[in-house]
Amino acid sequence: MAPKKRPAPGLPTRKQILDFIQNSPVPAGKREIAREFGLKGQEKIQLKALLKDMSEEGLIDGKRTAFHKMGGLPKVTVLRIVDIDEGEAIAVPDTWQPEDASPPPRIRLIEKGRGSALKKGDRVLSRTEESNTGWRAYPMKKLALRSEQVLGVIEIDKAGKAWLAPVDKRIRHSSAVSDLGGAEAGELVLAEPVGRSARASVKVTEVLGEPLAAKSFSLIAIHKHGIPNVFSEETLAEAERAAKMPLSVEKREDLRHLPIIAIDPSDARDHDDAIWAEPDGEGGFDALIAIADVSFYVRPGGEIDREARRRGNSVYFPDRVVSMLPEVLSADVCSLRAGDDRAAMACHLKIDGEGKVKDWRFTRAIVRIHEVIAYEEAQARIDEGKAEANLQNLWACWKALAHARKKRDPLELELPERRVKLDEQGRISEIAIRERLDAHRVVEDFMIAANVAAAKALEAKVAPVVYRVHETPSREKLVALKDYLATFGKSLALGQVITPGLFNRMLKDIGDEAEKALIMEAVLRSQTQAYYGPRNEGHFGLALGSYAHFTSPIRRYADLLVHRALVDAYHLEQPKPQGDIPATSGLSDRDRDDLGKVSDAISQAERRAMEAERETIDRYVAAWLSARVGEVFETRITGVQKFGFFATIVGLGGDGLVPVSTLGDERFHYDEKAHVLSGDDTGTTYSIGQFLRLRLAEANPLTGALKFELEQGGGRVEPRGRPVPLKKRGNHMVGQRGRPSNIRHQGRKKR
Repeated sequence: MAPKKRPAPGLPTRKQILDFIQNSPVPAGKREIAREFGLKGQEKIQLKALLKDMSEEGLIDGKRTAFHKMGGLPKVTVLRIVDIDEGEAIAVPDTWQPEDASPPPRIRLIEKGRGSALKKGDRVLSRTEESNTGWRAYPMKKLALRSEQVLGVIEIDKAGKAWLAPVDKRIRHSSAVSDLGGAEAGELVLAEPVGRSARASVKVTEVLGEPLAAKSFSLIAIHKHGIPNVFSEETLAEAERAAKMPLSVEKREDLRHLPIIAIDPSDARDHDDAIWAEPDGEGGFDALIAIADVSFYVRPGGEIDREARRRGNSVYFPDRVVSMLPEVLSADVCSLRAGDDRAAMACHLKIDGEGKVKDWRFTRAIVRIHEVIAYEEAQARIDEGKAEANLQNLWACWKALAHARKKRDPLELELPERRVKLDEQGRISEIAIRERLDAHRVVEDFMIAANVAAAKALEAKVAPVVYRVHETPSREKLVALKDYLATFGKSLALGQVITPGLFNRMLKDIGDEAEKALIMEAVLRSQTQAYYGPRNEGHFGLALGSYAHFTSPIRRYADLLVHRALVDAYHLEQPKPQGDIPATSGLSDRDRDDLGKVSDAISQAERRAMEAERETIDRYVAAWLSARVGEVFETRITGVQKFGFFATIVGLGGDGLVPVSTLGDERFHYDEKAHVLSGDDTGTTYSIGQFLRLRLAEANPLTGALKFELEQGGGRVEPRGRPVPLKKRGNHMVGQRGRPSNIRHQGRKKR
């Protein structure tokens, strides 16, 4: 018998080892692996170290491979803490690569003693088990943090040594670079640690280019948060085939004769929704909300579906959109563009004169959008009396819906939204607070009505629903709010039923704007975070008993699932198979059996997108302000801690820290309940909502961090890093050593 051919010289890869163990007819340990791959001498020692790493990564249990598969976890595996929920740690498998792209299970860690000794980001070797209520695990050993990629800027010191200055403001030190990978000083790169120590050197894995170029701020967020932003060739090919699928006019309701209008932002590229209404002759209205029929093109189990599920939602940055769907679908075939025949899911509503929805029905339809209008244009036509009948009817119907909304009394918080405008070269031309128009409210109330109708329509058929859940504030947060309100001489009785209207009345009765801002911030902090789930817990903020997201399937996977459930529940048109594109456009068996897993996954994706979008705006604001370091701004305090307070520039945004060390020689005491810093000698206080003039001391576009100092007196803010000589790189000045403390000089140079 001829000797078995060795797969390849040197150590096998992790995948080769896993494939061998999985297919081995007998238990495979280090000896069997070494024999299989022909390893000898020093290679066996290297194999032992590799297997130890794989064990710590949860790929193997030290004896035999324990694969992460749908429906099971290894009995002993490595978990990563992703959340702390009321003192208990919640974790996911540190390594999760299932064949079907299913989301990782969320596992509750059972620790001895009270409270969690673990924190978010920790890696723990744990023993897992599945119970009737889900997965749980028992920690065995806390492990070192796994080597992860770091985003930063290359710096070269006077001795010629390379350093990586991280862009994440939470990382306080630079790392020595052992391998530049072709990167040059001043370039933005991805790098990974070499070795296991906290001060390990790093090697560059990818060069991203100029750190202060317009595209870099969003790229930083994309890489930092691991947002998928490249579609595979297979996904793009399937999208091209799906885009060519013909619509069956005979099987769809033909609504092309209705003058349906899409009202969207002026720069919108994808149009999910369009609306129409007309009086019904009985004091009420017939209304239609036409939503892009994405489920017709994106079938469960296909390549597009797997990628959309993984992304969870589109992510919107000032300079780009990371779409949930390929562009041929999101910006073309699925987008409700004016003048083109489009597939739509139609929500028909009967609305009475008081704004109450009396009846609804859902159909698959063909629509031809009469016009796509920007919010500002629609508002101007109404205000100037130049609106056509279809637009006037929308406003008349909305006034009825607004009347019903007022009676429902949802939570009303004035939360300004910053908008970054870029010029043709991608440079910031303006940062302003987005104006809130009636046109926004019109579309919003039509969408809310359709979302409620979708949830109730599925409930009527006892069908699966992915609800949009916003729970009542927890007692813990309400107690904290009660204690805070007491510092203003106001009371909050916890024995009563807590409703959004309770908070609205509290805010309405406050005449002083500064105090109102304080209370509004506190009410906002008391709210829970909305999420997706298969159990109906209501929507507290909107004061609704049943609510689901139905109106944006181009950009949210949750809406796509609701569409599929409606297709199943109401036996809407099921298209014919097209080549390798699945026939069904309803829910898959997997999602039908366990909506909880996908709901958790898309909730996590939503939080990831929100953090990435917010951080990117912060970087743009810091870049915008880098030319104005030294100027004094009107600010409002947004947060207070024992180490200082955070303030935001009125009308612009951008939170910055005022360290307590810069407030002078006076000792300050922190009142945790009142969120106030008080000076022991002078009695000077700093509290949330307070307005004061502050000088901008530092603006760092790479981290998005700002620092302020008092206009008069106090200490000085020391910039992070040490001053460095500058050199020209493209259109920017970059340091040969030290992180961008140089950005202040750069801004002044430009000015």
